[in-house]
Amino acid sequence: MKDVAARAGVGLKTVSRVVNGEPGVTPDTMQRVQSAIDALGFRRNDSARILRKGRTSSVGLVLEDLGDPFYSSLSRAVEEVARGYGSLLFTGSSDEDPEREQELTLAFCARRVDGLVIVPTSFDHRYLEPEIAAGIASVFVDRPAERIDADAVLTDNAGAVREGVAHLIGQGHRRIAFIGDQPRIHTASERLRGYRETMAAAGLPVDEAWVSMGSTAPERVHAELSRMLDDPQPVTALFSGNNRVTVAALRVLTASSRPVALVGFDDFELADLLSPAVTVVAQDPARLGRTATELLFNRLEGETGPPRRVELRGRLIVRGSGEIAF
Repeated sequence: MKDVAARAGVGLKTVSRVVNGEPGVTPDTMQRVQSAIDALGFRRNDSARILRKGRTSSVGLVLEDLGDPFYSSLSRAVEEVARGYGSLLFTGSSDEDPEREQELTLAFCARRVDGLVIVPTSFDHRYLEPEIAAGIASVFVDRPAERIDADAVLTDNAGAVREGVAHLIGQGHRRIAFIGDQPRIHTASERLRGYRETMAAAGLPVDEAWVSMGSTAPERVHAELSRMLDDPQPVTALFSGNNRVTVAALRVLTASSRPVALVGFDDFELADLLSPAVTVVAQDPARLGRTATELLFNRLEGETGPPRRVELRGRLIVRGSGEIAF
């Protein structure tokens, strides 16, 4: 900084103001200082600034799988909001492993991030209590925290599924299947609840052979849907619990000669270009990410009060596959 000040012919305080974006510097002086910075290759010492201010201008994001289009969209939204607040984003994938989630989260805390946005996998988040007590803000997104009270931004999963299943019932279907993710996952269990509640409200019995919860691996989805279609009383419609299930189910339905209506949870790329195009109940991962990150920075800037739970509505997008009537 002394070298920059000498080259620009200003004091150290003026250099500090320019580097930190503070007011009180004329445009001409700012230009001289910036030219000196560029010529000398000066970089601000963020380690010293962190020690002085007690903030790192960084946040951590822990999600399931950055390669999943849903989470990549959520991550981009978190990054854009954090950037608007002058913060850097660190991101890691838990791979639906509670131990990996805890490892990543505590690694970010060890690097003294100011706050955390977490898509949780663990069933016990009490490991975060010392970090929260130390001042690290935390917001959970897509799923709520377990065994601690914390801010959460979620999709109304059960409500979105109710809309999709009611749509299938409206097309005349009575034997409606549901294939979902692992039942221990909050979103999967909520979506199953929405399916059961809608069937019950319509006075329709649910044969447990129509319900399958477990891995979203294509092999399992293929086997389960094939079993349901080969039954003497086959299902006539399917609600798929997430986009991975939907894609796997489409491979089975495309090869089948039997017309089966399909509504999927979560939109996915090219869904509108298939024949028939795929009707979905879409959630908005970008809005989830933005809402969670804005809530996080509100907390960092002093907002107090009890933990907040924000639920966003899904949206039925009618395209054709869910309109195959029985």
